[in-house]
Amino acid sequence: MDELTKLSNASLDAMPVGVRVPAYDRSELTPGIVHIGLGNFHRAHQAWYLHRLMDAGEAHDWAIIGAGVRAGDAAQRDRLLAQDCLTTLIELRPDSISAEVCGSMIDFLPVESDNAALVAQMADPSTRIVALTVTEGGYYTDPVTGGFAEDHKDIQADAANPDAPATAFGAMIKALRIRRDAGTGAFTGLSCDNLQGNGAILRQTVVGLARMSDPDLADWIDTHCTFPNSMVDCIVPATGPAELDLVRSLGIDDDAPVTHENFRQWVIEDDFCAGRPDWDKVGATFTNDVHSFEAMKIRMLNGGHQILANAGEVLGIETISDAMANPAIAALFLKVQGEEIAPHVDAVPGTTPHDYLSLIMSRFANPAIVDTTRRVAFDGASRHPGFLLPTIRAGLKTGDPVNGLALVEALWARMCQGTREDGSQIEANDPIWAELQSAAQNARQNPTAWLDQSSIYGDLKHAPAFASAFSHWLATLWEKGVEATISDYTQSEEDLRQTASR
Repeated sequence: MDELTKLSNASLDAMPVGVRVPAYDRSELTPGIVHIGLGNFHRAHQAWYLHRLMDAGEAHDWAIIGAGVRAGDAAQRDRLLAQDCLTTLIELRPDSISAEVCGSMIDFLPVESDNAALVAQMADPSTRIVALTVTEGGYYTDPVTGGFAEDHKDIQADAANPDAPATAFGAMIKALRIRRDAGTGAFTGLSCDNLQGNGAILRQTVVGLARMSDPDLADWIDTHCTFPNSMVDCIVPATGPAELDLVRSLGIDDDAPVTHENFRQWVIEDDFCAGRPDWDKVGATFTNDVHSFEAMKIRMLNGGHQILANAGEVLGIETISDAMANPAIAALFLKVQGEEIAPHVDAVPGTTPHDYLSLIMSRFANPAIVDTTRRVAFDGASRHPGFLLPTIRAGLKTGDPVNGLALVEALWARMCQGTREDGSQIEANDPIWAELQSAAQNARQNPTAWLDQSSIYGDLKHAPAFASAFSHWLATLWEKGVEATISDYTQSEEDLRQTASR
């Protein structure tokens, strides 16, 4: 397209035909939510629900103020402020696309080392919810015990300097101290990350950090703030050159577009101390049983993502849909899900584990979603303990099989060795990549060296049903390769008997 319309408030009326734009007057919006972590997922998910509620004439006093606590967030701030905090959301169906402009965010705070602007906005009485998408590994929890990692250097620094906090949680605590002292009341802390019991984990981090410097404040926060659990779901790829080309092919000049699948789900515990938008009017679900929804989604969808991504990376398969199209990987996915994950997942209202498996298979197979195996495999040191190891522990406890999950862990170790089967290099893809790569290289000769990473696996190396299977599969991966090893696992017992008798 020769002429592009630069995305801004002034150009909304000039957007290309077919692009949905806000039906509300953005100049009349006032803030109610601070959201920390303005990545693609938040803008395609939580911001969209609020945007659609605003379109319905409601929640105009709940607009989002964006924030970040990392130096890299400053570049995102610049991009979004340059287009009045508007985002083009492009929905990718298997056979078509559609676009709308989301306008529920109205500002992005300066990114500062002491988080002064963030603290001031959270301390303002207009802020009634502080929401976060800071990744699964961003909550300072011990990956084995699940407890608060108070010895982490970031936590120690904030505890020693509560008036100049560097973390989001330290900033929340300082703002809450100001609110308590001013008598303006508490706010709700709303985690939107893929963690089972994410609200309880957020409470643990905030209260735990506060207790290290101000026990009375910690007690006040624990009593007066609420931290609802929630389950979030929407596949949202990273934005790169292809996504920028796509939005421009629609006639829109947007430096921060977001592509996403044609599916969203948001299940929230209704526990908000200072009020909330009526997100349920636009498709969210409020319930007192978030746990069952979380378990199904985290174990089957997020765990399933790791099954696909690690195998795909070693084979040089670039996208999740292409991994799903690989017969060997698809067979691994289906067998592990059906035999080792789904038996430990309860049904939720309207959906059984079997139905949910069919749903996520169709979503993962959507070729319009260019979601890379590299993105999904990122930070496995947080994702495997969160998404897969709980199911392994559940299987060991009940005596159910964990053979396939042991193979999935072996595939992760094989990936972290750092080379694909074609000899190409896998670039660093984890905050502790050097440690993982060292363990993976040692494990090539001694598979249990991988399980010696107690900060990830805890005592699982002492569980024979898992550890022996892991060692077998990792040795087989190096001997036979990924597809042949998967074939060994996916063959039925009858197939194996027939093979042995020939």
